[in-house]
Amino acid sequence: MTEEARIVSLDKREEDLDKSSIRPKRLDSFIGQKKLKENLTIAISAAKNRGEHLEHTLFYGPPGLGKTTLAHIISQEMGVEIKVTSGPAIERAGDLAAILTNLKEFDILFIDEIHRLNKVVEEVLYPAMEDFALDIVIGKGPSARSIRLELPKFTLIGATTRAGLLSSPLRDRFGMLGRLEFYKSSELEKIIMRAAKVLEIQIQPDGAKEIARRARGTPRIANRLLRRVRDFAQVKADGIITINIAHEALDSLGIDNLGLDSIDRKLLQTIIEKYEGGPVGVSTLAASIAEETDTIEDIYEPYLMQIGFINRTPRGRVATALAYEHLGLVAKKELFTAEKLF
Repeated sequence: MTEEARIVSLDKREEDLDKSSIRPKRLDSFIGQKKLKENLTIAISAAKNRGEHLEHTLFYGPPGLGKTTLAHIISQEMGVEIKVTSGPAIERAGDLAAILTNLKEFDILFIDEIHRLNKVVEEVLYPAMEDFALDIVIGKGPSARSIRLELPKFTLIGATTRAGLLSSPLRDRFGMLGRLEFYKSSELEKIIMRAAKVLEIQIQPDGAKEIARRARGTPRIANRLLRRVRDFAQVKADGIITINIAHEALDSLGIDNLGLDSIDRKLLQTIIEKYEGGPVGVSTLAASIAEETDTIEDIYEPYLMQIGFINRTPRGRVATALAYEHLGLVAKKELFTAEKLF
């Protein structure tokens, strides 16, 4: 099964992008991320009271937690326009210059996957963020000269899933940093109930709770599972999502009670059955399940580590007792000695 085919994949899909009506438009309707919301509310109110632009803001955290949604909410709260692009889309310095010179006063420029900006473009961004100016070199050789174009005061909002890959000079130019955390099940229940209301889906609270329990702490996955369960309910039931319908639908999709799918279970079983619970190097593990090393590190492992099923050690990956218990396997005590782990 490819990453694109996984229901619990964190990558954006067309079905996820077609949800403008589901996305909240204001901070008070945004569920979860309480501390970040409080900080943003204060910053936005202060900027509006002073009649100034909002400080440059960086959102970071796992995919699907609402970084793009928050950027759009900020534009609504500030009453300004937002221009949306991504790091890979800005290939040349001229591309960035064209975007910046078309911004209006206090507008927001949102750059998704900002860690993937190339170095040349990034260096052009520095004076734009600090001095609201664009340095352009005209001509070549001895006749080359530099001119500076003044830019309107704007707000750059960057989003990244790999904050560690951002260069220090770029990271230091952001006035506000906001880390998005995985959502609690109770928060996902509210998100699912809200989405069901917008999409006119009949759902009982227990049904929403069952979906939330398997959504891996991620709203994007929760909304995707809601659509799948809705289809199941319409075909095999009376269109109402109950706890029994949700349970049956998610089981048929291969999503277990903790949100693990067949790939997650295969990875855990490989560590346990082929390598006696570990430690096993990530390269060896990748070869064993025919996946890329980066895919394991960036896609599969974060959630498995969050729920305590895998430990990263200097010698490799180790399956924990919780993983054995979840898979219905008996763990050997000697696998969990300090010597084995470290």
